Amino acid sequence: MTDSARPVVALQSASRSYRNGSVTVAALSEVSLEICGGELVGLAGPSGSGKTTLLNLVAGWDQPDSGVVTRNVGPGAGWTAMAVVPQELGLIPELTAAQNVTLTRRLGRCAGATPVDLFTRLGLVGLENRLPDELSVGEQQRTAVARALTCSPALLVADEPTAHQDEDHADQVMALLAERASSGGAVLVATHDDRMLARMDRVLHLLDGKLVASDVRSGE
Repeated sequence: MTDSARPVVALQSASRSYRNGSVTVAALSEVSLEICGGELVGLAGPSGSGKTTLLNLVAGWDQPDSGVVTRNVGPGAGWTAMAVVPQELGLIPELTAAQNVTLTRRLGRCAGATPVDLFTRLGLVGLENRLPDELSVGEQQRTAVARALTCSPALLVADEPTAHQDEDHADQVMALLAERASSGGAVLVATHDDRMLARMDRVLHLLDGKLVASDVRSGE
């Protein structure tokens, strides 16, 4: 088995519940899946279906109540092993857009795509020295995408990475995510955007915390 065919992340019967007052809410129920290097995988489902919970388990930001989550991200660590584009973005407010990205490179000790190249391809040229609160939400989101991609992570998880983008900027984001997959990374993207889902290699469908379907979309 080649490295690209080996699952980078696998869930086996993973379940996660939360307490909401006196009520227990099953966010995920017995979800099993594998994502290999070289795959661009979409995650679809209505709001409340469990997409963000699943992404948090894949990223290791949360743990399942039952079942197993396994990651095989190679010898790297930190941003080289895994990167996340969360809905809350998490940019450091005291740092400029460029500094947010270059800090990731220093922490990851990586030599992936340069911030200059990423900013050019994401339509952020001229905004490098602005603080996050001086950027629009869409510009902040694209900065978070640049931060996630700069160390060429083995596993990249993105939660609605084109939610605040117009069509052209959404295409720029998706082109870079697709390139990360074609270069050997495993990429999981939650999105409501049918245009983006049509560009995935396959799409996982969640409903009420359960994986109800998986279909191949690339090339349609």
